[in-house]
Order: sequence, then C-alpha cells, then structure tokens
Amino acid sequence: MPAPVAVSCGEPAGIGPELAEACWQVLGAELPLVWIGDPRHLPGTVPHEVVDRAEDAAGVVGRALPVLALDMATPRRPGHPDPAHAAGVIAAIERGVALVQSGAASALCTLPIHKQALQDGAGFAYPGHTEFLCHLARADEVVMMLASDTLRVVPVTIHIPLADVPAALTPDLLARRLRITHDALLTQFGLPAPRIAVAGLNPHAGEGGKMGREEIDLIAPVLDALRAEGMQIAGPLSADTMFHAAARARYDVAVCMYHDQALIPIKTLDFDRGVNVTLGLPFIRTSPDHGTAFDIAGQGRANPSSTLEALRLAWRLAGRSRTAGHGAD
Repeated sequence: MPAPVAVSCGEPAGIGPELAEACWQVLGAELPLVWIGDPRHLPGTVPHEVVDRAEDAAGVVGRALPVLALDMATPRRPGHPDPAHAAGVIAAIERGVALVQSGAASALCTLPIHKQALQDGAGFAYPGHTEFLCHLARADEVVMMLASDTLRVVPVTIHIPLADVPAALTPDLLARRLRITHDALLTQFGLPAPRIAVAGLNPHAGEGGKMGREEIDLIAPVLDALRAEGMQIAGPLSADTMFHAAARARYDVAVCMYHDQALIPIKTLDFDRGVNVTLGLPFIRTSPDHGTAFDIAGQGRANPSSTLEALRLAWRLAGRSRTAGHGAD
C-alpha cells in the first residue's frame, strides 16, 4: 500500500482530536492515514493504536486509528488552549514534514492550530501554518489556494488590511503568484492546459480607468506578458460576475487580488467542503478550511466534512504524483 497521509494534531484544545477520530471512522482502510500527537488527547470514541513508524500504519488502519505518539506536558482541556502544548504541536508539524520529505508519508494534512498559544508557549515566530511550512521546506515562496469541487481560488494578497492592498499589489508579486499557481495546476492537479481567471482590484475592473487604474497600469501588463509565454489567462475581470455557474465553467482557478474577494465566493458556494492547499511546496499539504472551534470542542459536534475533503484531496494529489513518478501521463 502507498505511504499514508500524515495528519498533524493541531491545537489539542480545539476540535482537531475529534476530527481525526471522525475521519478515521468514515475512511477506515479506504485511505491510510497516521495521526501525529499525544494519544491521551484523543476523545476515545474509536480505537487507536500506537505505531513506531508511519510505514506501519497500513497494517493498523483497518482496525484502529494509527498514532505516532508525541508526549505533551498536560492533558487536553477542550476549549481551553494550554501554552504548555505549544512545543508538542510544533513538533507534530515538523515530524509530518520530515515524513513527507523522506517518502514515509504521501502527503501532509494539518489540523487547525492556535497561533496565540504557540506564541505564548514557544515563541512561535510565524503568522501561521503556511509560513512555517515554507520555512521547514526551504521553499522560495508559497501560495494559498482554497479548493472544492465547485471552485478553486487563490488570493494574491492575504492577511493584510484592505487599505494596504493597493500598495502591496505589485507586478512582481502578481506574476509570481500566477506562475506558482499555473505550475501547481500542471504538476499537482494534472491539468494539461490550466485556465486562469484573474479578477480586477476595483469595482467593474476599474471600468476603463473611471474607478481606478490598477487594472490598466498594473494587472493587464502582467497578464499580457504571461499570455505571451503561453498561459491561458482571462482578465482582469469584474469580480462581481466571475462566480456564477456559467462563469466558473470557463476557468480552473480564480486568482483574486485580496482575501475576501477570493474567500467569500468559495465559502458561500461550498462552506463545509473547502480545502486549504499550499502551492509551491516540494510536497503536498492540505488542511481543513476552518479554525480550532473552541466553542464546540469536546461536545461531539465538530463537522468533519472539510477535513475529510482535505484528506481525500491530499490522497488524490499524492496519487497523481506517484503516477507521474512512474512515467505515466
């Protein structure tokens, strides 16, 4: 059996441990996975079995959730993050990366972390998972994609104030984001001729300069240059007409200028099944598109849909990678 998907535990006080058990209960032996964390933090609604190596998960996953054990300082208190867990949460991510880099895991699926607890407990210096993974992988740059069966979106700028977006949006940044997205669609998603739709920054894509000139002066020249290289790119387009069904049928990914321009459409169309995919890493990484949900942790109410989709997408992408590695189309 191919190597399993490694699943890092995320914040123990959140819904991560419940999601791990719920996903194993649904997927069973259909999709081999191995959870990295403290076995004491699992709710115990399903059987688990500690394994010494990720490779051993294949022999366990049919009867129990395979666990690569990491001892953490204190028990889990749902809804109450403990900075004492920070070092262990970070170690789980690091071990997951090491497993995929060595080939012992096919892909990495990360469960939600709580950045404040990591900062308080371990001086975590990164804005989030994505930047930390970029550091661990020694990648030049990574891109955040949100993906579902309905829509894929990539924001060019992410977690910055809306007022700062025009200054942050440069031709170089836009070109880099588009190149990384195009390459990932080719290599990871297996699309032979990716179709990219690019939103404008301003309402109605600037309406010929009447509502802003970023489309004319910044976005359009970048798109023209990339089209000359052979990329299929439409835009800059008015964002308010990009996301109805007929428009979505004309592209494989929508590249948007800022966070909400990208995330509102996908969360409206497919809230429970959106998956965060990090493009530009030398391995496959997915994550559910939600947070730790402290308000419902420990109550058995966590919806595993997004995590299930994250695991399934990681497995599909890993399968394409395995096939490509054997020289198949």
